[in-house]
Amino acid sequence: MSIRIITDSTVDADASYTNKFSVVPLTVSFGEKDYSDGVDLSKQDFYRMLETGDVLPKTSQAPPDTFARIYRELRDKGDEAIVITVSSRLSGTFQSALIAAEDFPNVRVVDSRNVSIGSGVLAEYAQQCVEQGMGLDELTQHLIRKRDDVCLLARLDTLEYLKKGGRISKTTAFAGGVLNIKPVVTVKDGDVVFLGKARGSRKANNFLVEQINLNGIDYAKPVLLGYTGTSDGMLREYISESRDLWEGKVDRLCCEQLCSVIGTHAGPGGVAVAFFRSSDTAQ
Repeated sequence: MSIRIITDSTVDADASYTNKFSVVPLTVSFGEKDYSDGVDLSKQDFYRMLETGDVLPKTSQAPPDTFARIYRELRDKGDEAIVITVSSRLSGTFQSALIAAEDFPNVRVVDSRNVSIGSGVLAEYAQQCVEQGMGLDELTQHLIRKRDDVCLLARLDTLEYLKKGGRISKTTAFAGGVLNIKPVVTVKDGDVVFLGKARGSRKANNFLVEQINLNGIDYAKPVLLGYTGTSDGMLREYISESRDLWEGKVDRLCCEQLCSVIGTHAGPGGVAVAFFRSSDTAQ
């Protein structure tokens, strides 16, 4: 009997891990057209449509039946599973996974209390624990403890998509555009919250580095960087300006295009970092 990791399609992890995961897709809708996230709509295609279209997409949670189908396949193989989902504060997907698991004693469900690469580093860590021989119930409780050590920090390049989504006013978005304001956000208790803002990309990158240093990185655990949009140019610029955080401390700096849930509200040009806090700063 082996333990399989199941995630939803908002959980962004490095390909070396996602190839081992079972992934349940959310639904992404552009107007009247529905797509199965990651199945018939790639991340690159999603951002291409986001950047060129006039309609702001919507995302819908994965239904319980989709989870149950995977649970059934794993049960028939004699395997156990642990499910790691996007924060229950941001999507009903966790509830769907939990409802479906009621008939499957071989399945445990964990709310990551995070999103995108924040959920991704937790899923990668879970896979490492499985490969080290940790059992299902022990792993479940361990992840529930460790999820609060995960830190996701991101800086946005534009306020336009927050305006389109009704999260800020047109006046605020206009003023922010004129002043070249770059908001910096984090995830706290499962919700996306604003940390501050900076004028211009360089100051925003510096602010991001300051926040990372305040939290401290546990380099022994997974670290992920991410970007929104069709180009990773902003991320490459950030990596260059923050090289002291990475050089000689990580064997390989893994970078991922961020999921549709983040991309819809952040728009292109966003940069994000996810990691486990060091033991000195972990909450």
